[in-house]
Amino acid sequence: MTDRLRIALAQLNPKVGDLVGNLALARKALADAEAAKADILMFSELFLTGYFPDDLLFKPKFLSDALQAARDLVADTAGSDVVIILPTVWQENTGLHNAVLVAESGQIIATRLKRELPNSDVFYEKRYFTAGPLADPVVIKGVPVGIPICEDIWHTSVCEHLAMRGAEIMLCPNGSPYWTNKQHVRKDLVRARVAEDDVPMLYLNQVGGQDELVFDGASFAIEPGNKLVLQGKSFAEDFILSDWTRGDNGWTCASGEVVELTSTDEAPWLACVLGLRDYVRKNGFKQVVLGLSGGIDSAVVAAMAVDALGAENVHCIMLPYRYTSEASLTDAKACAEALGVRYDIVSIGNPVDDALVELAPIFADRAPDLAEENIQSRMRGVVLMAVSNKLGSMLLTTGNKSEMGVGYATIYGDMNGGYNPLKDMFKMEVYRLAAWRNSHVPGDCQGPSGEVIPQAIIDKAPSAELRPNQTDQDSLPPYPVLDGILKGIVEDELSIAEIVAMGHDQALVERIERLLNIAEYKRRQSAPGPKLTVKAFGLGRRYPITNGYKDRIIG
Repeated sequence: MTDRLRIALAQLNPKVGDLVGNLALARKALADAEAAKADILMFSELFLTGYFPDDLLFKPKFLSDALQAARDLVADTAGSDVVIILPTVWQENTGLHNAVLVAESGQIIATRLKRELPNSDVFYEKRYFTAGPLADPVVIKGVPVGIPICEDIWHTSVCEHLAMRGAEIMLCPNGSPYWTNKQHVRKDLVRARVAEDDVPMLYLNQVGGQDELVFDGASFAIEPGNKLVLQGKSFAEDFILSDWTRGDNGWTCASGEVVELTSTDEAPWLACVLGLRDYVRKNGFKQVVLGLSGGIDSAVVAAMAVDALGAENVHCIMLPYRYTSEASLTDAKACAEALGVRYDIVSIGNPVDDALVELAPIFADRAPDLAEENIQSRMRGVVLMAVSNKLGSMLLTTGNKSEMGVGYATIYGDMNGGYNPLKDMFKMEVYRLAAWRNSHVPGDCQGPSGEVIPQAIIDKAPSAELRPNQTDQDSLPPYPVLDGILKGIVEDELSIAEIVAMGHDQALVERIERLLNIAEYKRRQSAPGPKLTVKAFGLGRRYPITNGYKDRIIG
């Protein structure tokens, strides 16, 4: 039995399904752990398959390949002094499990099976896995180590059992996605378990974007007495080393760095940038293209794209029509120049006018309305998709959560695109982040410092410019009001009566709820984007398209 442990946490960025690439990451981490003379190396949840593989788990060949990758990494520990804690899929007589293999000297010395399977929010593990039993600690280097897996620590029974069975330290691998304030929620949870069981816990989280999810890393360790003794980087890969010693009062951290946690102001920007970067790169793209209208949303997306990929990989196109203002032309150009991106102007005047001429016999004597306006948006979508196809750039779309909530977007038009960084961000948050980015260059972002989003864009009234002198407020309430109503309905699941009681006009609330419901079919066809809140459209909020429920105030 030893009184000293050096523990390495591999806070890495796996890609779902990339068994070869993830195995290579694991081997590099093992080499780093050996060079650092670590005793234990832990990987994040389901590391070799990536978290979460969804219905890949129903594919027998994928499972057999994943099991072989795990065996290959276990074999790599032969001749090494490092014990690895490898979370992986595993098959036993009881079924398929979300599991951990503990490997030493080329052999599996223990397996532990996740007991508490999440079946809410974005994960439905009960669809794939069988729950394991309450398990005893694993003796590593003579030390009883508890290994609860992610959701296990959200329930008191698993850690309580491990502590009662003699665990002296807890090592917890996780695949915990980001949403607002999630980092503080995790810490409060671990503090509670540590206080209850009087055993320190090291919490390892993965990092990276995976479709709509963003994993923010920020791994940490807490000792009894509410002591934060270790903390890794936020929204970035990290190899986290710490030394632990056993004394009269149990195990304490003798050395370990506490990296400052990203601020609540910075976190949404970094989440969008990381989600965008990984979605583009992991899907084999190098460059992106987007329509730069001179409005706030496209300017913020352009800035995020430059921060994620570098200015040389971002292509912005202004697509003016007769209703496009000189201010928009000026502001779009100024934004592109501030960001240092390629900027082109492609007029949609002739294509739109030609379409209107060809449609005239069908439209007959009907007065112009939304149908004509949407041709402009859809023509812009056609041009942008053509550029995407020809140059091989991923098209980014730029609608925010407020607009998507009420359907203020044109399907097959400005909704075209492969990814939307603002999909889960309300309009007023877009404004706030624009002002914030103009005075900050966060994290490992590649964009320039200074005013990258011209103040004129932030100051002017938002407009789709689909008719003369149009503003968004012609059709929608002021965005602070709209955001408040949508947050009540979407985020808090409040009734109309409860939202009216907060001071909102009843007729307006009923109108917004109706718009929200009838726009579900649009959202179902929208591009993915990073999940920033609990109730993101898509993964966080699933409503039927055909929906007869009406929430009305009676009496």
